[in-house]
Amino acid sequence: MFRMSVLTRDEAQTRASLLDVHRYTIELDLTTGEETFDSRTLIRFAVRGDRAGTDTFVELKPAELRSVTLDGQPLAPDTLVDNRLPLRELAPGEHELRVDAAMRYSRTGEGMHRFTDPTDGETYLYTQLFMEDVQRVFAAFDQPDLKSVFDLTVTAPEGWTVLANGVTEHLGGGRWRAAPTPPISTYLVAVAAGPWHSVRTEHRGLPFGIHCRRSLAPHLDADADEILGITKQCYDRYHEKFEEPYPFDSYDQAFVPEFNAGAMENPGLVTFRDEFVYRSAVTDAERQTRGMVIAHEMAHMWFGDLVTLQWWDDIWLNESFAEYMGYQTLIEATRFTDTWTDFGVVRKAWGYDADQRPSTHPVAPDAVDDTASAMLNFDGISYAKGASALRQLVAWLGEKDFLAGINTHIARHRFANATLADFIDSLAGATDRDVHAWAESWLRTTGVDTLTPSVTAADDGTHTLTVDRTGSRPHHIAVGLYDQDLTEGGLTLRERLALDIPQTAPQPLGTRPALLLLNDGDLTYAKIRFDADSFETVRTSLSRLPEPLTRAVVWNALRDAVRDGELPPSAYLDAARAHLPHETDLALVEGVLAFASAQVADRYLVPEARPVALATLTALCRDLVRRTEDGSHPGLRLIAVRHLVDVAAHPDTIAAWLADGTVPGGPELDPELRWRVLGRLAVLGATDEAEIAAELDRDPSATGQEGAARCRAALPDPAAKKRAWEAMFTTDDLSNYLFTATARGFWQPEQADLVRAYVPRYYQDAVTLAARRGPAIADAAGRYAFPAHAVDTETLRLGEECLREAGPVPALRRKLVDQLDDLARALRVRGTE
Repeated sequence: MFRMSVLTRDEAQTRASLLDVHRYTIELDLTTGEETFDSRTLIRFAVRGDRAGTDTFVELKPAELRSVTLDGQPLAPDTLVDNRLPLRELAPGEHELRVDAAMRYSRTGEGMHRFTDPTDGETYLYTQLFMEDVQRVFAAFDQPDLKSVFDLTVTAPEGWTVLANGVTEHLGGGRWRAAPTPPISTYLVAVAAGPWHSVRTEHRGLPFGIHCRRSLAPHLDADADEILGITKQCYDRYHEKFEEPYPFDSYDQAFVPEFNAGAMENPGLVTFRDEFVYRSAVTDAERQTRGMVIAHEMAHMWFGDLVTLQWWDDIWLNESFAEYMGYQTLIEATRFTDTWTDFGVVRKAWGYDADQRPSTHPVAPDAVDDTASAMLNFDGISYAKGASALRQLVAWLGEKDFLAGINTHIARHRFANATLADFIDSLAGATDRDVHAWAESWLRTTGVDTLTPSVTAADDGTHTLTVDRTGSRPHHIAVGLYDQDLTEGGLTLRERLALDIPQTAPQPLGTRPALLLLNDGDLTYAKIRFDADSFETVRTSLSRLPEPLTRAVVWNALRDAVRDGELPPSAYLDAARAHLPHETDLALVEGVLAFASAQVADRYLVPEARPVALATLTALCRDLVRRTEDGSHPGLRLIAVRHLVDVAAHPDTIAAWLADGTVPGGPELDPELRWRVLGRLAVLGATDEAEIAAELDRDPSATGQEGAARCRAALPDPAAKKRAWEAMFTTDDLSNYLFTATARGFWQPEQADLVRAYVPRYYQDAVTLAARRGPAIADAAGRYAFPAHAVDTETLRLGEECLREAGPVPALRRKLVDQLDDLARALRVRGTE
């Protein structure tokens, strides 16, 4: 059973008032076996004040606690309860705590994760210490506002390289020493050890490096110039934006296996999921996403690492800022100049969805009581809504005043901690606008405002605009007025009007435009609606709008209308069928197809209507494939081929592609496409275990192992389903990635009857699994193993009963609350057809 006492806000405040933590000296020995490693920690700290008899505690989660000494006196190891070791009767002044323990390796991406590459048998280790997982690696006063210097030594097998927050030096005999860090929070300490393949360079006198598994070396080398080029461009641009120089001694980026997040902003050693080292063909939109993540994580070096939140209720100060800066800086510094379209299609939709569920919360909550609650706030609100709010703030303040406030904030709190109040005070000092009132409206409230236009005609033929707002936030938006171009057959922009909402008076428009688009340019965070004439223009002419970001605003409005029951799902499919074959923006094509297939076809339409929906999407994708036969749009063609595979209702065509190793006219089937095709054939019952095993022989990589797990779970065979279920919920042998792959294969709309008996089993088995294996697997069980295809009242009833009676751990409870709300929404949407 996974047990850990969560740290409360009150406990953290009390401990921060008592202690100053000066230095950690940590020795890790990674040569002691495959199950555990040795961890020896010396913590030098001081007790404040002059009151004798202070009690506090230090956290750790060992496999074996060998010894503890405080100021040279032994403490009883058996006083450790769960993850807390009490320190009692501390006198004022300086103290030294020594802890010697064996710690467990992880297979779930938490703590010290251990991975053996099936391609070549090499082993790699890396840390992910976020929130409270430092306790799985070394003893610590684990809270963000007890910053300290970290002095790290690591013993690793010969032939390995050890990376850390600072520059590392090999002392010989497998022993490595990292340069001491400046004061940083415990959750930001990082180690990555293994026979890494590295590409190193220098920029502005600073060592830069990128690292990956040896089996991925050719793929990293192929993209090294792009990755390092973006890194250098962003580094230079941030030095133009920020007055404080980069605060650490090196900048390494390690692409690590089975990583749960997209990346982690460890100072000097950013870790990324190694899917960003592309083994197969990708689109330029996917390269842009990788670039954005690079920019996002680098922004954290200033906002998150140099200046860190005081407590987890201000996580948005880290993530919203980095999210905004990542997208904006990529535009300013690199060849990727249209990132806000991708943000609007992908990230903003994530925020809108999260903000309409029962689990919604303010961007900046008034209080987050403990670390378990804080972990649940890493969602579309803290990232996408928060970044949207900052984008609206910049539009309202102006970038000059915004950056002036940011630089004041960094200067005031460098190598320290800050709160929302500190941030707003810094911004307020740079402008005459009422930033405090803005923060109350935008950061302390929940939900999504809705803006609806009303156009009124006057006797002289002119028109005025009044915007009805459902919600409470002020908005500074652009209103796009588009006219039909009768000669070119498109829509042309007449004018973009600046408009503040609430309005003080109706906005003059002149003659009525063919399309009136609120929030053109996507500067605010709100759902928008169309007046009747504008909707008719959207229906007939959406693809003729001149700018991708404008089209993204329209597609998001249609998506919102479907989810809100105001537009039938079939009407969304009709719009996609009519306009997507003419679309050129990759993020838009991918986003619309993803929503149309995963939500509209699979959930929002009744099962009897799904075959027609798949046929519509198949025809749409075939049109895109035909349109790209001349090789002019390889990314668009790749997206179309992927989705053509995913919606195939019959196996013949895609089976022929797999046999031939290519799509006629290209692309050739690389490993990603081969596993995608085989996965769909498994769903359709057109492959078997022998073919899956043969493909795994062809591609025995970690990605191949995941592909095989997904295919095996997708086979429409009772025995295969039983094996997959037991692997997920009984044996605990699956790593985080293999669990996710198996879960993604298990539930299929085509197999609803076959897996019907597993739906009630899911709730009881997921609750037990989550309690046993911890937060990462709890999250995966709720996110990927939930029977999302089972859109019916019985699935909803069972889930609500589970929440009431089964007591799921917080990570699983949050996912179930969200999944059940989405299920209830799907049931409501089905009633609109």
